[in-house]
Amino acid sequence: MRSRRYERARALTTERTNGPADGAGAGPGKGATPPAASSAAPPGAVDARFTLAAERTLLAWVRTALGFMAAGMAIVYLAPDIDNPVLELVLGLVLVALGCSLAVIGAWRWRRTLRVLQRGGQMPGPAQVLFVVTAIVVVAILIAVVVVIQA
Repeated sequence: MRSRRYERARALTTERTNGPADGAGAGPGKGATPPAASSAAPPGAVDARFTLAAERTLLAWVRTALGFMAAGMAIVYLAPDIDNPVLELVLGLVLVALGCSLAVIGAWRWRRTLRVLQRGGQMPGPAQVLFVVTAIVVVAILIAVVVVIQA
């Protein structure tokens, strides 16, 4: 059973994709065209703006993932201040693993979002974003611990 909120969001999405159903978007001097005569997209078609927005979001996830992987590599190969090589390696590997998981999560959310846009349903929730925020906080605490140990 779908909620009224879902149905309203679906109607707004359909209106943005196919145009207003009642011909309200007709310009001045133009008569309202009946829905059958309008150039509506085929069922399942999604407005390019939505798919491009989903793609931009995926690219932001990938950009963040590359940043974490680069930071992990920099810690392993360029951080001369860390005296304990095991600690340096673990911290670098944690950052690289976090970057890899960010790329996978971003790709998964992108595929799920596209599927929802085409077929309808629930958009991905905030669970993955909360995981990323938690992981970033944990990594920041690990870096702070390393800095305190080295001081």
